[in-house]
Amino acid sequence: MLLKLILWGLLIYVIYKVVFQFVLPVFNTTRELKKGFREMQQKMNEQMKQQQQATTATQPQAPKEPVGEYIDFEEVK
Repeated sequence: MLLKLILWGLLIYVIYKVVFQFVLPVFNTTRELKKGFREMQQKMNEQMKQQQQATTATQPQAPKEPVGEYIDFEEVK
């Protein structure tokens, strides 16, 4: 009876240690990493939008019409 009680106490202690010194820190670290990756992804998406807006603002709205024909250059001596 006493041995059974000691073994149950030891088992509960080991489970307690595993949960609070391994499982919870890993869970918290994983959550923080996911949060960091999400923030980085949002920043990159914002930068991409800004770059696209900048390139569309600098590009001419109407396509240019060709000025004339291309004439080969010949050197005259």
